Amino acid sequence: MLILSFFCFAGNLLVTQKFPSYFPKPVYALDSASDDQILLGRALFYDPMLSYDNTISCASCHSPYNAFAHTDHDLSHGINDEIGTRNAPALFNLAWQKNLMWDGASNHLDVQALAPITHPGEMNESIGNIIEKLHLKYGYAKLFSNAYGDNEITSKRILKALTAFQLTLISANAKYDRVQKGEEQFTAQEFSGYSLFKTHCNTCHSEPLFTNHSFANNGLAIDATLRDYGRWKVTQRPQDSLLFKVPSLRNLSYTFPYMHDGRFKKLNDVLAHYAAGIIRSETLAPELQQGIKLSSNEKADIIAFLLTLNDQEFIFNPDTKYPLGIGQSKKE
Repeated sequence: MLILSFFCFAGNLLVTQKFPSYFPKPVYALDSASDDQILLGRALFYDPMLSYDNTISCASCHSPYNAFAHTDHDLSHGINDEIGTRNAPALFNLAWQKNLMWDGASNHLDVQALAPITHPGEMNESIGNIIEKLHLKYGYAKLFSNAYGDNEITSKRILKALTAFQLTLISANAKYDRVQKGEEQFTAQEFSGYSLFKTHCNTCHSEPLFTNHSFANNGLAIDATLRDYGRWKVTQRPQDSLLFKVPSLRNLSYTFPYMHDGRFKKLNDVLAHYAAGIIRSETLAPELQQGIKLSSNEKADIIAFLLTLNDQEFIFNPDTKYPLGIGQSKKE
């Protein structure tokens, strides 16, 4: 089995991030950032100084122990306990994503971070203020110097470093992957669920990333409070009404609650929706026009298969966690 790899520096340990040969070609180059740029991005990702009141970091809504999603709230929370309008999506395998966020509002990872940073209900900060704060925080001058050759702190460098770190978040060693590489075998129930999955789900949640990266209307009822019409908000095209990005099904045990507004707590709730809860509209995905009828045993088998997409090595990888010792204030 051919393994493609790139290197990232985490703390004092050089680690190799790998993805298997059956993965498609990434959208982003995975060998363009230096080890030090990745380390800088990692420090920034966990630093609450990216928010106006220094309380909210990227990791506040994208916890490494939840596949860089968030399970405490249906909707994301920002400064001053502001409540957002969508569930924080998981961050992994971003190197294969051309469009980001539930509605595809960002089409490049280098600029995506600007949305939550500047949003008044999320981090409510400006890049200019962040630059000023980073100048005053111990350790960052050296981190920027190591990453870029001098200690100048700019918006471009901040965003590039965040991208560099996020591109290392590759999930590719679930049981499913080990089966594909011939290292393990599915149980009878998992294999049955895999067969059912390929019949009913694989069109939108395509292997091996378990998303086709498209936008689809999956028949959810409109929340009367949020009134979220998905991609339509970005494009203003009627055909995009109620379309949301198809999420990856990897690491589902860690990324609940499910859907763009976190309305479902359990996988059984999701399957029940596809069986009997679909709301029909003009933009409903063609694959869901008749719903997905499954017996109780079939639902159990599909869930058994979906659990093989959990990647514990990714979840508990210490090299993506908070980098201790970075970023103390100069006055401390």
